[in-house]
Amino acid sequence: MKEKELPVVNNITELIAKTPLVRLNHLSEELGANIYAKVEGFNPGNSAKDRSASYMIGQAEKKGLIQPGSTIIEATSGNMGFSIAMICAIKGYKCILTVKNTASKEKLAMLKALGARVILCPIVDSQNPESYYKRAEKLAVDIPDSYYLNQNYNTDNASAHYTSTGPEIWQQTEGKITHYVCCGGTCGTLVGAGRFMKEQNPEVNIIGVDSYGSVLKKFHDEEIFDKDEIYSKKVEGLGKDIIPANYDRAIIDSFVKVTDKDSALQAREVCRNEGLFIGYSSGSACQAVRQIADTLKPTDTVVLLFSDHGSRYLSKIYNDEWMAEQGYIRERRLAAI
Repeated sequence: MKEKELPVVNNITELIAKTPLVRLNHLSEELGANIYAKVEGFNPGNSAKDRSASYMIGQAEKKGLIQPGSTIIEATSGNMGFSIAMICAIKGYKCILTVKNTASKEKLAMLKALGARVILCPIVDSQNPESYYKRAEKLAVDIPDSYYLNQNYNTDNASAHYTSTGPEIWQQTEGKITHYVCCGGTCGTLVGAGRFMKEQNPEVNIIGVDSYGSVLKKFHDEEIFDKDEIYSKKVEGLGKDIIPANYDRAIIDSFVKVTDKDSALQAREVCRNEGLFIGYSSGSACQAVRQIADTLKPTDTVVLLFSDHGSRYLSKIYNDEWMAEQGYIRERRLAAI
């Protein structure tokens, strides 16, 4: 058999997508089902947001909304910002990112390394002029030849995953997928891939993961936007204090709510047991599947979306001092020298 040729690409954007599906052997054995992870950390920007950023910028170019030299603006928890900054560096766009001041140090350093201008914003109500949403909106008004990508309300976000992530998972599981478990933030990855799979088989169970401090689950269950549900959380890229346009009740069968602590501990457990260095919200997806374990059968094929890479959380969930400060571990387990 002829050995597969190694790819030679013009730039790293050509390496976006076609990420592996990896069996989680320890978790599968423990929960008694076939559990796999779609590992988006294999994208060149180390997250699923590469797909969204590339697709949305491509659509904006086709519509004539941006041209070489334009400034692209986004409100981001970090991963989308990195993907945008990476593509802007390649295509010659300027990049301004409004980021919550709870983002990890690693994420902020990476954004700046790519040449992005980073504006830190406080955790305030989404309608507050100082919120990262409103700062991005105002910048787009004030700066000539600029475009606010707006991942929460730009439905090209979900379309990116409808055209790539969903078909890949369907092909990789040979259409045998029974459950798709994905964190809900902008809901683009959750709904886009979920919509494709529902079209192939309406019986596929699309499960969103939500955080405490977020309005998504209650809004989905009761159609109530409850501001009392909103409060500060530690996990990044999971949950919302708004209802994004990419959210679609018809696609999502249910939401599972998970804690910051459980999410952090699960990420570390997957790292130890499966050898996958995953991000904070990927731990949330693992915790969610544990919480629905009693509904799973040995014949089920469950796919978890692991959205990003653990290297972005070295100062948080993979730092024993930070974990101890949060009360997630009892003592600081200093590594032997």
